[in-house]
Amino acid sequence: MSRKSRRISSPDPGDTWVPRTRRRESPLAMAGHAVKFLGYSTLAGVLLAGVALPAAGALGLTAKNTADNFDSIPDDFKTPPLSQASQIFDAKGGLIAKVYERDRTVIPADQMSPLIRQAQVDIEDARFYEHGAVDLKGVLRAATKNAESGTTVQGASTLTQQYVKNVNVEKAGDDQAAVLEAQRKTLGRKIQELKYAIKLEEDLTKDQILTNYLNITFYGHQAYGIQAASQRYFSKDAKDLTVPEAAMLAGLVQNPSQYDPKLHPVAAQKRRDTVIDKMVENKHLTAAQARDAKATPLGLKYKDPQNGCITANAGMGFFCDYVRHVVKQDPVFGKSAAERKKLWDQGGLNISTTLDPDKQAAAQNAVTKKVYVTDPVSAAITMVEPGSGKILAMAQTRPYGLDPDKNQTVVNYNADAGMGGGNGFQPGSNFKPIVAAAALEAGLPATQIYPAPNRMDWPTMKTCDGTWKNLEKGKKGGSIPNESEKESGPYDLKQAMALSVNTYFVQMEQEIGLCAVKQMANKLGVATKASGDPLQELPALGLGTQEVSPLVMANVYATFAAEGTYCAPLAINRITTVDGKDVPVVPAKCERVMSEDTADVINTVLLGVTEKGTARELGLDGDRQIAGKTGTTDEKKSAWFSGYTANLAASVWLGGPAKGVPMKNIRIGGKYYQEIFGATGPGPIWQLAMNQALKGMPRDTFDTVYIPDPPKRDPNPSGSPSGSGTASPGTAPTGAGAPGGRTADPGRTADPGRPRSTQPAEQHTDQHTEQTGRGDGDRPDGSQNDG
Repeated sequence: MSRKSRRISSPDPGDTWVPRTRRRESPLAMAGHAVKFLGYSTLAGVLLAGVALPAAGALGLTAKNTADNFDSIPDDFKTPPLSQASQIFDAKGGLIAKVYERDRTVIPADQMSPLIRQAQVDIEDARFYEHGAVDLKGVLRAATKNAESGTTVQGASTLTQQYVKNVNVEKAGDDQAAVLEAQRKTLGRKIQELKYAIKLEEDLTKDQILTNYLNITFYGHQAYGIQAASQRYFSKDAKDLTVPEAAMLAGLVQNPSQYDPKLHPVAAQKRRDTVIDKMVENKHLTAAQARDAKATPLGLKYKDPQNGCITANAGMGFFCDYVRHVVKQDPVFGKSAAERKKLWDQGGLNISTTLDPDKQAAAQNAVTKKVYVTDPVSAAITMVEPGSGKILAMAQTRPYGLDPDKNQTVVNYNADAGMGGGNGFQPGSNFKPIVAAAALEAGLPATQIYPAPNRMDWPTMKTCDGTWKNLEKGKKGGSIPNESEKESGPYDLKQAMALSVNTYFVQMEQEIGLCAVKQMANKLGVATKASGDPLQELPALGLGTQEVSPLVMANVYATFAAEGTYCAPLAINRITTVDGKDVPVVPAKCERVMSEDTADVINTVLLGVTEKGTARELGLDGDRQIAGKTGTTDEKKSAWFSGYTANLAASVWLGGPAKGVPMKNIRIGGKYYQEIFGATGPGPIWQLAMNQALKGMPRDTFDTVYIPDPPKRDPNPSGSPSGSGTASPGTAPTGAGAPGGRTADPGRTADPGRPRSTQPAEQHTDQHTEQTGRGDGDRPDGSQNDG
């Protein structure tokens, strides 16, 4: 008779059963009954492995529909490449910075200490090598204990199932909703994890699964995988872990926050000792070894996470950021922006760059010694290797960072806006050698003479598509002066470059046309303004009124040093994956953009600037042969010096980073200046940096040419007065040398130049572009003077 029927009938005197209120069993207890009922069946593993679940009946599930759901899950489980940290190195192998989305370095089994492999198994899944994807004994044990306690005190997920869950979290990436979904303890999720675990156990060995698990698992403090964890907490590789160190790290996996050794050292040590006990229990440590390990302090040698260019040393943060832009923008690193970003964030790359640490130190020392971080102005310098385009140094006064109160910035003053820089700075007369190169390539001789009056109206000029006309003649904005009232021609190219005579180069522009100047600028790497906007064909283009960056200008002058061979800026030498495989990089791109003869003339003329011109005080130690050009803009808001030897080019900018600071009556680097010029502000920075950077380098020299001096001036010349600006701009003295004409004997005159018209180019009035000269960017006077 059942107890139910006996309750209805008269009580049996011998029956001691007493009716009482039926206890409502918890879902955990019901789960325990369900497991005992199902026994060792596979379905029990499907339903209950790893979590305390409600009874199957409570969910309305039957063995049939659960099996159907199981069969419907695709078994093509794919493990994605793990997100790994990338490391950026200088040209000598020094670490510049480490960048990552997840700090992880994937390592093979033989680079993992056997102690960490054993400790992780013992604490997480002691029967790992004995069971399949599901540990049915573990399921029964865990369910029974959880049912008895009424809470979850023990789980039964196998290490393989845990690995599957971690893979799903890895696939979710930064998508927090997807991460939470991957971690949800639902029946459907567990069924899916189980099927994938079964598939993995068919495809991989146990040792392979364990290795993958140790590489993917999170150990706290941004450390993913055992190698990153070993470095984070103990500053050593995973292969060198000791028993107590391995036990502590293995214990972190269950709850990295709760057992955080930095924040909760007592809890971490207790957890470590629990792992050690497990290793003894499973006969992987002796009692004596366990006692010694437990007696050992935690012994942390913790290193804070170092992520991104902001952690770079020696002022290398800006170059690091430049490399980041290269990887994220060049199609060689991926067809789409998303692919390139993923490569940078997760690729696990070893990026070897062109940055020379010695030259970087020289550049950083110069910009910070000559200009203080608290000064109202800043300085920037880029060094480039002629003939390769390699960026050897990139430094600026203001440090890389996000705190404006400390004068930090993440704007790279050396680069264009598209590469992490700003909108650039007017280069002033730094641009004039480009005009000269265009003129020589157009056939003008190295001895070219122009009247070059002290002031002149902007002349009509040919553009690529028409004609530019001065609509403000007779007004201040419609004319251009020279820097000094004493500067009045005629001048030849050598004199005009040495003294930086504005009107000379305006007349040169008039003769060859603005289109020729723009095209030469493009060939030399000045493809656009620093902002990315196109260069405007305005007369002041040749006087440097359109903003550029120091990197661009350094590369212009490196092209002169390389005898007319332009090489695109190069920041990366080589990239390999962590397993040593090469990744395609941006190839060197070099091409001849002017004849060697033209380059030799430019080098000769710019050598004169440093010997007799505005840069004559900037000589280097050991009387190294140098060439260069100063540049100063209107109101002294920007000052430049770009100079080079035959094997190293550098460009220095000095000025106010935003909106400009008039550098008059100003203190910079602890020194007072009545006014700044290219030779007095950026020039000494260049000199200091180059002297240090060139130590140990060969004393290479330029191939120069003989350019005869012009005839002595007649105090009362016939024809148009020198200041009128009406003389034919093409007139040259008899016997003028051809462009780049060489001679072995300095006393001999080069061959006469080829015949050419002495009249200005024909002005096309039926197709022209007229400019009013109004507006900051369009003022034909260019708001520029030079020192």
